[in-house]
Amino acid sequence: MIRVLLADDQALVRAGFRALLNAEPDIEVVAEAGDGLEAVRLATATHPDVALMDIRMPGVDGLEATRRIAADPALTGTRVVILTTFELDEYVFEALRTGASGFLVKDTEPVELLRGVRAVAAGDALLSPSVTRRVIGEFAAPGGRGRPALPPEEAERQLDQLTDREREVMVLVGEGLSNDEIAARLVISPATAKTHVSRTMVKLGARDRAQLVVYAYEAGLIRPGWLA
Repeated sequence: MIRVLLADDQALVRAGFRALLNAEPDIEVVAEAGDGLEAVRLATATHPDVALMDIRMPGVDGLEATRRIAADPALTGTRVVILTTFELDEYVFEALRTGASGFLVKDTEPVELLRGVRAVAAGDALLSPSVTRRVIGEFAAPGGRGRPALPPEEAERQLDQLTDREREVMVLVGEGLSNDEIAARLVISPATAKTHVSRTMVKLGARDRAQLVVYAYEAGLIRPGWLA
């Protein structure tokens, strides 16, 4: 059973998501929050698998709530998916940088929401849609609207920790490829691809694949023009 926390300041929005999620045999809404502070408190109390987090809430917003959840060692099993009205939103990018596993726009189709919840619960990141890569490219790339990319010397220092194969794998993660797709591209087994991804995350201190994608942009391994 996938346990979900809903965090949105609009009760009607929460009710709609709750009805949709609870209708699925493998998903259960275990808690609801109307602001970020309550979301963090309930996440700590219930340890959900997935937190669907509105980015804009009164008081402690979804960005700060995501930061606190991602920083809590007791909540390493909780994956945050940002809910937003705007696709190209700097807050969304900052949430990805902080530790969110992806995002969904609020008017997404129900089947896409359910697919996203299941994917994140399984350990994947919501990186396949081109809009997600556009957000990251918009705010992470040099000259983008977000905070400056890593200084070249810092990027090179961190990349020096990686083997050539791990750098190669990181580029493919940055392109949005799954472990199976990476394995096919490099002619290795999916298990080996997964091992390379995991080692790269550990070396760079990345919480999940979404942070690897952000880092690939910031380090200059990927540029927005490379992706459709």
